[in-house]
Amino acid sequence: MWRVIVTSAVLFVAVTVHATEVPFLAGRVNDVAGILSNSTHAELESLLKAHEDSTSNQVAVLIILSLEGESLEEFSIKVAETWKLGQKGKDNGVLLLVAKEDRKVRIEVGRGLEGDLTDQTSGMIIRHEIVPRFRDGDYDAGVRAGVIAILGAIKGSYKPEAAEWGEVGGRIFAFLIFIVVVGIFTVIALLSKGFVSWFLYVFLLPFWGAFPPAILGMVPGLALFGTYAIGFLILKFWLLKSAGGANFLKRITKSGFLVSSAAGGWSSSGSSWSSSSGGSFSGGGGSFGGGGSSGGW
Repeated sequence: MWRVIVTSAVLFVAVTVHATEVPFLAGRVNDVAGILSNSTHAELESLLKAHEDSTSNQVAVLIILSLEGESLEEFSIKVAETWKLGQKGKDNGVLLLVAKEDRKVRIEVGRGLEGDLTDQTSGMIIRHEIVPRFRDGDYDAGVRAGVIAILGAIKGSYKPEAAEWGEVGGRIFAFLIFIVVVGIFTVIALLSKGFVSWFLYVFLLPFWGAFPPAILGMVPGLALFGTYAIGFLILKFWLLKSAGGANFLKRITKSGFLVSSAAGGWSSSGSSWSSSSGGSFSGGGGSFGGGGSSGGW
């Protein structure tokens, strides 16, 4: 028993020690890794301050040397929540995180800006604005292009490049496949009776909750998930409780499409941080819900 307790304590201490520390928020641009030139640092500070003054949106940059084994997404949300970027109630904060030695980058988006800076747009910015310049070793240009694109997306002026339409077409194709495959089972669940109907409804919830956000982006994807989760119940109630629904089911039954519960069964097989940034800057109490995108070079 004592051996288990001691082992658990050692593991806890080890995880705690190796957890990447969140640096102090010293400014809008926090270049802990020291990869930006002084001129670029000052330029971005001025640009982000002007944007906040005119919109109240808080966009911050954090550049570190290494994640020290921690997940990029976990560390990013930890930083965003610790710094509380964005205004309370508006949740209009954005974090651009770069881990130099891990060759990873992420854009973390506050809930209030997920409609403008979608997961898809964040991914485009990373792939087309930041990563190509990082691969060339030009960190100044990569961070600058990323920040400008983020601000442009928030304002609605950032547009995907022509080459991105191939990816858009791929997403449309993937969504159509999803609708056909999952849609068929959704219709079966809606028109079936008894256990089969409710089993399929619950079984399909994870599919509607995972694939649409991955294909369409967080906001439209979750909206579609909500449409399924609530719309199914409304339609099911209409089919079971209304005269119109009962007549519709009779017609479907006569056509031989309806699957009843009696027709068969279903089976499923530690670092020290410092910053040279000056000036006073602090988060406004915003919150984050995991929106954004990640990439590497």
